[in-house]
Amino acid sequence: MVGLYESAVDELSSWTLDGKRIKPKIIASTATVRKAEKQINNVFLRQMSIFPPHGLDIEDNFFSVQRSTETIPGREYIGICSPGSSRPAVLIRVYVAFLTAAKALFDKFGQAADPYMTLVGYFNSLRELGGMRRLAEDDVQTRSFRVSMSNVLRPGLAQRSVRNIDELTSRVNSKDIPKKLDQLEIPYMANREKGVTGATDVVLATNMLSVGVDVNRLGLMVVNGQPKNTAEYIQATSRIGRSFPGIVCTVLTWSRPRDFSHYESFEHYHACFYKHVESQSVTPFAPRALDRGLTGTMVSLMRLENEALNPNEGAARLGSPDVQKVVDFVQYQLSQRAWKVVNKKEAMKDIEKMIADRIDRWVKEAKRPGRILGYEKKSHHGTVAPLLKKPGIASWDTFTVPMSMREVEPGVRLIMDDHLPQESPPWETRQQNDNDADTLSEGSEPQ
Repeated sequence: MVGLYESAVDELSSWTLDGKRIKPKIIASTATVRKAEKQINNVFLRQMSIFPPHGLDIEDNFFSVQRSTETIPGREYIGICSPGSSRPAVLIRVYVAFLTAAKALFDKFGQAADPYMTLVGYFNSLRELGGMRRLAEDDVQTRSFRVSMSNVLRPGLAQRSVRNIDELTSRVNSKDIPKKLDQLEIPYMANREKGVTGATDVVLATNMLSVGVDVNRLGLMVVNGQPKNTAEYIQATSRIGRSFPGIVCTVLTWSRPRDFSHYESFEHYHACFYKHVESQSVTPFAPRALDRGLTGTMVSLMRLENEALNPNEGAARLGSPDVQKVVDFVQYQLSQRAWKVVNKKEAMKDIEKMIADRIDRWVKEAKRPGRILGYEKKSHHGTVAPLLKKPGIASWDTFTVPMSMREVEPGVRLIMDDHLPQESPPWETRQQNDNDADTLSEGSEPQ
């Protein structure tokens, strides 16, 4: 989808100088250079030029310089695997140990221990996160408050009241996410009063935390199980220890072969896990990508290349002679890009047919009498009929356009009907079923 929309962005960012088409220079960063040349060609249609080239000193690669962890500390990775114990039981004890140990450090050193007063729990699925949230609100809170009773047996821990438990997942409204990120910046105070919103004690997150979360205060994370991709693992754990020394604890389940394999080679894997980063597949002109993204790419190019088509009600002008030029231009540009990326004439012909079909349907909608065609219906009143549809419960059609990369698939909501039926179902007793079985066994045929 990104590579498909990049076709429109690249064309709209180009300009003509002295009869020659000038395209913008693109500077991109990547975690690995494997298959980078093919990926750059498929997404940006550019040739790759790596900067900077390899130097003479392995400790200095222009972007970063290796230094001793005693000078500038980084992140410490800890692996925990408890054979014979269930995953929730291990997570509860790890959470309690980190939370209460951080409180003991805070009581001794004050605000210097603030980066470790908020525990980030990272999960690979919402199902496991939901179960841990209930445990955090019950068992973790109770054990953290009662830890002082066994302080003699477990020194270095201090009683702690765990109050604020939050989450960063897709279940959170997008409007509330900035507020939750601001909440994570609030430092821990020794004398938290009741009713006053203090620092977050525990925040549970999924891969939403991997990109775009820059909270320098965070310094403690517990990862539940080895993530599926090494790139996701690096991105998620990189949220920790950005300004202070970070501690990442990965709790691996002994009954999962993949987790146990990572535990056995834990030190070696983390010493060179950057070389294990997977290369992503880039197929911008695949059939399913075209089904979902071609209409949005085409409409974006046409609206921004022609002033007559740009307004909302400009959708009704398609079919007039003054906009036919931009229609031919868009069809030519997208088909040529598909040919250059895929290197097949069949892909170019398929794009031309799909665009022509969409244009024909668009013109028919624009010529329907008794209404004005617009790209979207901005008010409940008026005679403007929308051309584009937002993803929802209804099935996708030609003019269903994702309004963001998060709306490719609609959400599913389940409603539990707990009302009893008015009439009881025709249940049969076990004795009656046994009698029927005996009758059949005597040789009679079932009716």
